[in-house]
Amino acid sequence: MKKEKHTQSDTTIVNFPVATEVCPGTLAEGFTTYSPSCLRNLFNGKKVNHVLPYEPPQQSEEVAEQFIENRKRISISGVQEKLSFILEKNQLRLTKEGEQGTFILKPIPRDLKKVNQVPANEHLTMQIARQVYGINTAENAMIFFKNGLPAYITKRFDVKKEGGKLGLEDFAILAGKTKDNAGADFKYEYSYEEVGMLIQKFVPAWRVEIEKYFSLIVFNFLFSNGDAHLKNFSLLESTKGDYLLSPAYDLINTKLHVDDTDFALSKGLFADGFKSEKFKISGHPSKADFIEFARRIGVSESRIEKLLAPFLEKQNQVDEFTSRSFLSEPNKRGYLLMYQTKRNYLTA
Repeated sequence: MKKEKHTQSDTTIVNFPVATEVCPGTLAEGFTTYSPSCLRNLFNGKKVNHVLPYEPPQQSEEVAEQFIENRKRISISGVQEKLSFILEKNQLRLTKEGEQGTFILKPIPRDLKKVNQVPANEHLTMQIARQVYGINTAENAMIFFKNGLPAYITKRFDVKKEGGKLGLEDFAILAGKTKDNAGADFKYEYSYEEVGMLIQKFVPAWRVEIEKYFSLIVFNFLFSNGDAHLKNFSLLESTKGDYLLSPAYDLINTKLHVDDTDFALSKGLFADGFKSEKFKISGHPSKADFIEFARRIGVSESRIEKLLAPFLEKQNQVDEFTSRSFLSEPNKRGYLLMYQTKRNYLTA
């Protein structure tokens, strides 16, 4: 998601109520804080409050200094601000020097339209990916500062319970692309077909993992994730020492915030720029393009239609999760309209 400049009216921060009627993790109804299943998956069963013990850094100079110091230590790349947190007993706190964080907190960012909607957008998109389409995602939830401002929190999947880290390689590294050898847009200069070839090259069980990758690419299109660049896909070391596709992360409808194209990667789906006849007419990929894409990256012919089917069908759960999300009412409508528009292109 490349930054755009906007007027002050675009970036007005609106406080969110910290009282909820749904689980801020799973979006299940009937909860005023995290549900038992959310606590179990995200916080190892510990009773953690959905309100952080911090004021937002912009409202406290002392807290701002702590956050600035924390940002110096975190190694996660990306445009959006990320902070390293750790769970101490039942309390989340910023990590100190020398500590290994186990959670990443993403506050409201800057320099985007509707910035106060970004945490809720990412949270909703990640929940839909997992609960509606069965995509393996990083554990995540909404969380709130003391004054009600929202943030997004996610559990690191590369940190071992007993300490230490699992091997994690993003696809910019696997493609051999850096800012030095490929320029400032290095993580965008590629195609999703070429990423599929890297999975075949580096993953022993690639026939299983390529199906997960295919579903993720279709999902990103359907939910207008224009930030699916090379650094937002990774291979994660398994307990057996081989590498598999990591849980999905950074899934967000970027079109709510910037005027994005269908795909983050400059070449789109195909290394050779292939477009179906319907793509040439509408300017957007259709089912035919994704079928060809599946074939090229090695998805078995007998599996393609089955993998595509959930994305072609109208999923009422998408409406339900969106209605229970922390997006504002106008942005709930916008989110669903974009979903329906993309599904129309996909079924054309």
